[in-house]
Amino acid sequence: MIRNLAVALIATIAPLAATAAPCPGNPEALGTEREIAVDASTSPRIGRKQFPDTLPLADKELVLTFDDGPWPTTTPKVLNALKDECVRATFFLLGRNVDAYPQIARRALAEGHSLGHHTYSHPLLNRMPLQKAEAEIDRGIRRDEFAVYGQLRSNPATPFFRFPGFAANQALLERMSDRGLVVFGADVWASDWLPMTPKAELQLLLDRIEQARRGIVLLHDTKAQTAQMLPALLRALKTRGYRIVHVVPSAARQILN
Repeated sequence: MIRNLAVALIATIAPLAATAAPCPGNPEALGTEREIAVDASTSPRIGRKQFPDTLPLADKELVLTFDDGPWPTTTPKVLNALKDECVRATFFLLGRNVDAYPQIARRALAEGHSLGHHTYSHPLLNRMPLQKAEAEIDRGIRRDEFAVYGQLRSNPATPFFRFPGFAANQALLERMSDRGLVVFGADVWASDWLPMTPKAELQLLLDRIEQARRGIVLLHDTKAQTAQMLPALLRALKTRGYRIVHVVPSAARQILN
């Protein structure tokens, strides 16, 4: 716990410092360059595809995020690819999948990834009454927290949330801020909800990354093409000089949990 607090504080005070640690068994790994602590009080909504602001990233710095998992045939392959390259990412969990495959979510946490939340059953929340939408959010968080930490709670250890389909409204966004939840949009996405080959997805995503130059990247660890494409993506990012940043809760939030 003390070490985690120190890392988070260093990331907040000197966000561009530090070099990626050596990766056991893979000296040429992409690695994780640094951590950045995120808090709803200063960064309530991030990702320029949805909001005016994003994370304070330098040129060629990326945050990798994955939605909708865990899924038994694909998420382990994604985790394997990340582990091989010593890359840490953020997984936005779907409660119903965590209920079915809790061991995969626990593996992601054990391997150093951040676990955010993505509702229980993936409805478009802006089409629901506010109370019903909040109940869906809470159900997802509670199931995720119980499966991973053994605590049935609506105040999550990692206060990161992404709306399914980015389908939010002002009332929901204000409620998320009131609850201290950071709402993630994205800066770049792979469009991997569309049928395409791994090769086509790789080229599309690399082209978009080169245009954006930095930001939050959105993928889905439930998609077979993404799981197959990911090792090539990580190698291509290394070759092109990109660096990976891992988002974690702020030190204050970690103290509370």
